[in-house]
Amino acid sequence: MGFFDFVKNAGKSIFGSGADAAEADAAKAIAKEIGDPSLADKIKVEVDGETVKITGDVPDQETREKIIVAAGNVEGISKVDEDIKTEDDTPEGSFHTVAKGDTLWAIAEKAYGDGSKYMAIFEANKPMLSHPDRIYPGQKLRIPAQKADA
Repeated sequence: MGFFDFVKNAGKSIFGSGADAAEADAAKAIAKEIGDPSLADKIKVEVDGETVKITGDVPDQETREKIIVAAGNVEGISKVDEDIKTEDDTPEGSFHTVAKGDTLWAIAEKAYGDGSKYMAIFEANKPMLSHPDRIYPGQKLRIPAQKADA
């Protein structure tokens, strides 16, 4: 359970041309952005101004973290308040806010001590990321916990 901060004006625009989307419509748009239809009956998404509130149960930590970044990397959202329970006990990953000049290689170097592990970060942020070179300042990325055998 936690609060996660995002850059309000550095996300994907999903609310259409009307800047003042109704909160119910905004919640539906964010639930769609999460993109996993199998989660529809397992999580609840609410929008209160610039905050997305997500509750529910998901199968694993990876899914929980992907939901957080998918909901938070939306233009107009500055906070994600989540109470998402998982069915496994894998270690939590971390999050990184992209700064100007960042590359996935540099982020992997900082997170893992090895820039060549950048593909782990890229894969962990699909489908939000479509190409390793297409990240932008203000975007929050999921950094998965490093596996013991990695």
